[in-house]
Amino acid sequence: MEREERLFIVIRTYGPPYNAERPLEAQPEWEVHRVFMNALEAEGTVRLGGPLEGAGEVLLICRAARGEDIEQLLAKDPWTRSGILSTRRIVPWNLRIGTIV
Repeated sequence: MEREERLFIVIRTYGPPYNAERPLEAQPEWEVHRVFMNALEAEGTVRLGGPLEGAGEVLLICRAARGEDIEQLLAKDPWTRSGILSTRRIVPWNLRIGTIV
């Protein structure tokens, strides 16, 4: 029996390999990270995402059956493997205003 999917908020943090003085597109392994994240968006796991300005963090809105499923997927991100990003929190989100399809 398949579990019902729900929304999750994911907070990721930049690690030491990230150079804040360079744009995202100039970070190591940018292209493979971009392709990886775009694939997660195309399959419907990542619904929205992007850096939080001035916070050193990235916010993702994801849809999955379990937070562990998201964690396992993000572990395959080239930026996770290189230490540019690490996942700090994955929290179920009870969206009350608006919709995300």
